[in-house]
Amino acid sequence: MTTAPATIGRVIGQRVKRKEDPRLLTGRGRYLDDVTMPGLLHAHFLRSDVARANITIDVTAAREAEGVVAVFTGEDLNPHIKGDMHTGPAEKGPLTPLSVGYVRHVGDPIALVVARSRYLAEDAADLIDVDYEPLPAVVDFEAALGDTDHLVHPELEDNVCVHMEVPADDELAEIFRTAAHVVTDTIRQHRYIPVPMEPRGIIVDWRPVTNELEIRISTQAPHHVRAAAAKITGVPEHWVHVVMDDVGGGFGQKAFLPRDEQCVILAAHLLGRPVKWVEDRRENLTAATHSRTERVTATLAADEEGHLLGAYIDHLDDAGAYPLYGSGGAGAFVAMLFSGPYRMGKLAWKTTSVYTNTCTRGAYRGPWQMETLAREQMLDLLAHRMGLDPLELRRRNVIHRSELPYTMPSGMEVAEVSPEETLEQAAEMIGYEQFRKDQAAAAADGRYIGVGLALYVEPQPGMGPMGSEPAHIRVAPEGHVDVYLGSGAHGQGIETTTAQIVAEHLGIDPDDVAVHQGDTASTPFAFGTGGSRSGPMLGAAVLETSLAVREKVLAIAGHMLEASPDDLDIAAGVISVAGDPTSSVTLRHVAQTAYHNPAGLPPGMEAGLDISQRYAAPPFAFSNACHVVTVAVDPDLGTVEILRYVVSEDCGVMINPNIVEGQVAGGVVQGVGGVLYEEFVYDDDGNPLTTTFLDYLLPTACEAPDVEYGHIETPALTPGGFKGVGEGGAIGAPPAIVNAVIDALRPLGVELLNQPLTPPRVLEAIDEARASS
Repeated sequence: MTTAPATIGRVIGQRVKRKEDPRLLTGRGRYLDDVTMPGLLHAHFLRSDVARANITIDVTAAREAEGVVAVFTGEDLNPHIKGDMHTGPAEKGPLTPLSVGYVRHVGDPIALVVARSRYLAEDAADLIDVDYEPLPAVVDFEAALGDTDHLVHPELEDNVCVHMEVPADDELAEIFRTAAHVVTDTIRQHRYIPVPMEPRGIIVDWRPVTNELEIRISTQAPHHVRAAAAKITGVPEHWVHVVMDDVGGGFGQKAFLPRDEQCVILAAHLLGRPVKWVEDRRENLTAATHSRTERVTATLAADEEGHLLGAYIDHLDDAGAYPLYGSGGAGAFVAMLFSGPYRMGKLAWKTTSVYTNTCTRGAYRGPWQMETLAREQMLDLLAHRMGLDPLELRRRNVIHRSELPYTMPSGMEVAEVSPEETLEQAAEMIGYEQFRKDQAAAAADGRYIGVGLALYVEPQPGMGPMGSEPAHIRVAPEGHVDVYLGSGAHGQGIETTTAQIVAEHLGIDPDDVAVHQGDTASTPFAFGTGGSRSGPMLGAAVLETSLAVREKVLAIAGHMLEASPDDLDIAAGVISVAGDPTSSVTLRHVAQTAYHNPAGLPPGMEAGLDISQRYAAPPFAFSNACHVVTVAVDPDLGTVEILRYVVSEDCGVMINPNIVEGQVAGGVVQGVGGVLYEEFVYDDDGNPLTTTFLDYLLPTACEAPDVEYGHIETPALTPGGFKGVGEGGAIGAPPAIVNAVIDALRPLGVELLNQPLTPPRVLEAIDEARASS
């Protein structure tokens, strides 16, 4: 279902098959672990088995083991780092390649073994003698806040990583005192993790004779890797060459360069030989990055009719031991985005991130989500307390397009979104009114079914290091087109959508466009892929560069045909005069003239058809969506069955609906996993308990719902009108499902549920509700 579609072009807006699929689906992709080279050495980390401890280490036996080339401890490796290892401004804790004398979480790297094979490296690591003096672990992030006796980083005064606050004023206090309806509750988000199909990996080859550092890595940001490698080794950046091949998923986990990869770079730089490290699955689960261990205590005030008057949120976030690239400050976004797509008069907040003796916090399909989970659950709670249907409460508060641009109470401005339209489309698709009738009939038969909604706006930041995006397009003499991108794909179909944009404006077939990415030697500098920025930023850069190439093509063709460029069009690789198709010239002929016959160009025109441009983005753009899900809950078994799952998505002009829907579906399934199956668990001593797929449950194709899609295309103000869609499914799924399960169990007295909604957790909530009734 599509409402208010933007103009569909010859190629843009079409369901073009993905260019990537033939190689990926037939097993012809090239991933990091597929790469080898002569003289390649293999690395393996010895990691801490204790969450918090003083340690001494003896590597003598390991250094004498068969096939071992080097064993690095922190004393060996750390002094060689040339620059600051922190990746963002928010972290203040100490950061070194390998821990020395003290460990901060299970999985903390304390030694690196380099040998002729991975097997020999692992065998040697078993010979390393580590003496642990265990200390009380700081595991509970709520307890960590006030704990100054047990510090994750003893160098600091407390366990606070970041604290920000906009305190409530007298006006908000008066609103809470006089409002007809005020609700307060605490929403919790448990720890779960990205789990890419391909774990992290890196190959580093340092060639001291030529001063070249070559890195092949599974990453989302090859140019960031280049800059970071130069900073830590001291090798000038122009001598660092980074290559990213196919990437089997990133989801934020591969957006930056963590300690592990930095250690391998330093080791290869010291040895002068190529070194390879590929993370195993246990390492990925315990020592890569985790996400979203958070708590929000929220207070909402509404008038007699349910119009939102104000809110206060107290947000607490577990940053882990070494938060990655500002993730310790992600709570600011939770606070600033809390009002989302609704009118809300006043907002005050505080957010605190704390260190714990657990794995590093990093992004997972966006640093946001908690604001939507907390807000949407609180709206359902408010509706229930008022005796109002949750859909009706949202209708009374949702922002209308006539109110745009709308300034949130946090000061952020939302424009070019359609939250009301997505809400209504999703409700219509699910058959909301009929479901309420069916629900009443089911209750009479002793069946518990429910419906849950989640409405949100999704920001795509264009500020700071993410603020611009390049594209380089070259029409070759034979008429085919090469496009060079600074960003790189890790599942989003960028090769296909880029080819569609170029083909649309140069009048060629997408198959005539070759997209090059992931090689810092040939692609322009860019932040990398993340933050749902591929559509609004990369798409805009490619479009504007395509138009610049088109303008030059038409100018040359007009000169050759003795016609005004305004009277020309391009289709099927032929430039012709409107109304006179016999007066034409091929794109190939134009390209050959541009390169080989400069005298045949318009006076003063530079030879060639090779243009690079950089698009500077606005501070923020927004897409939006509404998720509606219906579920059946078995109160005896505690099981949850998803009956239907509907998403109405407004991601602006769709370049390719297939890719939009694939991105939405992927996010939804990850959200479903987080709500119903996935939970990374530590015991009280900081020992991880879910270190294999036997314990850490992931949804399979059998558990994934069939997602039904509705599309509303509200063009963005950016070139092309494209918006991002990469993170949305993961934002909307958790609150929609939680609300649906609570809705199903309300007849039993259940008002609030915290994830994951495993059968034991559901049964516990039912028992507690019955006991209190």
